[in-house]
Amino acid sequence: MSQLRHGGIDPLDIETRTGTGYPEPYREDVVARRKRVLGDAFGLSRYGVNLVELLPGTWSSQRHWHTHEDEFVFVVSGELTLITDAGEQILTPGMVAGFPAGDANGHHLINKSNEVASYLEIGDRNPQDEVFYPDIDLLYKANEEGEHEFTNRDGVPY
Repeated sequence: MSQLRHGGIDPLDIETRTGTGYPEPYREDVVARRKRVLGDAFGLSRYGVNLVELLPGTWSSQRHWHTHEDEFVFVVSGELTLITDAGEQILTPGMVAGFPAGDANGHHLINKSNEVASYLEIGDRNPQDEVFYPDIDLLYKANEEGEHEFTNRDGVPY
């Protein structure tokens, strides 16, 4: 975004980003996810705020957990299924979920309904963060140059 915003805005005025940075073969379930990166519009650098829309059948992410990043989710519209190590839970508008850094309870959201669902996701932007994906052979961590990248569990970059 080339220009920072000040004051109140309509989040629908923020450009929608689609897709995912996941490597193949982990992209398909997430690729239709749509995000409006709200925090960047205000120049926020210590935490991120995204308005996310999930079409029917779309996942928020692969199931994961963070070493150094807290995550918080607020359901805005629709119905989402939260999947954690404890199982599945339906989340509806106004419900919230939180995931503390270092808690190895993998989580993600899936829209199993027939309608578009949306939620706010809020999280730290900690450069030391590593992300673990318990169901698949994937890690997200800093390389020797300090840039984050996806690798398999053996550390081989995708």
